[in-house]
Amino acid sequence: MSQQFGLPLAWPPGPGDDEFLVTPSNAHAFHQLEHWGTWPVMTALLVGPRKSGRSLLARVFASRSGGRIVDDADLRPEKELFHAWNEAQAARRPQLFVANAAPPAWKVGIPDLRSRLAASPIAEIGAPDDALMQALLERQFLRRGLDARPDLIQWLIARLERSFIAVERVVDVLDQEVLERRKRLSIPLARATLAEAGIIAQPSAADTTQQGEK
Repeated sequence: MSQQFGLPLAWPPGPGDDEFLVTPSNAHAFHQLEHWGTWPVMTALLVGPRKSGRSLLARVFASRSGGRIVDDADLRPEKELFHAWNEAQAARRPQLFVANAAPPAWKVGIPDLRSRLAASPIAEIGAPDDALMQALLERQFLRRGLDARPDLIQWLIARLERSFIAVERVVDVLDQEVLERRKRLSIPLARATLAEAGIIAQPSAADTTQQGEK
């Protein structure tokens, strides 16, 4: 397994902390939630793509800070969010609105809610970088009991879309292929399987020849 980037925690480590992998692509969001006491208001937005670990990070934050989570905030009634924002401010209790994206990508109709959200800090989880792609692939393969060697991991990182969903899909496809064919996980197997699934480009004639020679 790759070494995780160690960041100092303002809260004592608790259940689930070690499940959230911290790399430069999400370190700023982690830092903002770690230091919630510096927020200008008591509600912040945690935004990021699905499968990014945003809900896990929010749960760790709530467990350590005693704060409240409003998940899928961009799908909630605006009046509910407006009252929740005001209540958090009055109670001085930290609160996270978790969503896919922040306004203006998330359309807000109530002007008073729009102004409150504009005043709220935004913790954003970006697309996974190479370090996080490696850590996610290693963890997913390990959980499936698949022997993914370092050269295969690096080969995948060089070819996959930088997204959390892509990692999950690739591991699902390769896991199924290994189970059906009862073959060892390898670069040639991954190349043929992922090309057939349309996840990577079809191998060239030279690649096919090299695959047959291995």
